[in-house]
Amino acid sequence: MKANDYLSNRLVFDPSAAAGLRNRLRQDPKAGGQQAARQFEGMLLQMMLKSMREATPADGMTNSDESRFFTAIVDQQLALDLATQAPTGLAAMLAQQMARSARVNGSAGGAGSFDAVQQSLFAAQAATSASRAPVISEARQRSGQVAATSATASSTGGAGTSSGRARDFVNRVWPHAVEAAAATGIPARFLVAQAALESGWGKNEIRASDGSPSYNLFGIKAGQRWTGATTEVQTTEFVDGAARSTRARFRAYESYAEAFRDYAEVLRSRPRFAAVIGQQDGVQFARSLQQAGYATDPQYADKLARIIGGATLREALAA
Repeated sequence: MKANDYLSNRLVFDPSAAAGLRNRLRQDPKAGGQQAARQFEGMLLQMMLKSMREATPADGMTNSDESRFFTAIVDQQLALDLATQAPTGLAAMLAQQMARSARVNGSAGGAGSFDAVQQSLFAAQAATSASRAPVISEARQRSGQVAATSATASSTGGAGTSSGRARDFVNRVWPHAVEAAAATGIPARFLVAQAALESGWGKNEIRASDGSPSYNLFGIKAGQRWTGATTEVQTTEFVDGAARSTRARFRAYESYAEAFRDYAEVLRSRPRFAAVIGQQDGVQFARSLQQAGYATDPQYADKLARIIGGATLREALAA
């Protein structure tokens, strides 16, 4: 398979595919623009297919997280095939727009247009995802300790969590979640859900010794390579399935924006999180994080999946 054929069979939700398209746009703006436009059309078609799947009642023995995962893969390939064999005309318009931008701004204009359209599509996907049906059924129960914080948080985001606090939390972090979603290809609501799990919807946010906020919503520890500010707090770690209280150093940031950017960089820069990047299924996103060793809590994936599929997050985003 030729390199160009390989790129044409990967959607721009894949960051490495997007990088390859940018390179081709710089080398051959016309051909690269046409290929990028087809990719965008395929991505929009995939979003439409996913919306139709979620609007269709799914019952029976074949309805499971695994079947939905593989159906999503089939839909991605189907969307690419439709964009190539039965185009809607959107790709042609996008190609013309990028070509005009390239003529006005120079050879890098095509790549710049590509980045702008990619950012807008990620933001659109994040916004529309907020109104979709939950991936799993709502679970109305309380969780135990959250691995990366020093306090107990609700794993369900259900009746035990103040809806007003959830709305305030979403309002504070949503713009930064959208930015991180564009960098990672992960829906913004998944990122908000993880921040809610780690911080108890902002109530149990890690703080410095003087009480000032660290803005560390993802419980990211400060390893030997970290050169920024830190704060040391009491936290809970799980060893052989048993919870143990211990003190640990965590990264401290100047803002939520910085925290989300660092979180996105952690996922993108470490090979063990490769399966997390671009993940579009809430349950698989949670499982991939746990399998990559993001947290020691053996129930971490279940807690995160319940928040992603829970009513509290859905209602906070709708509000």
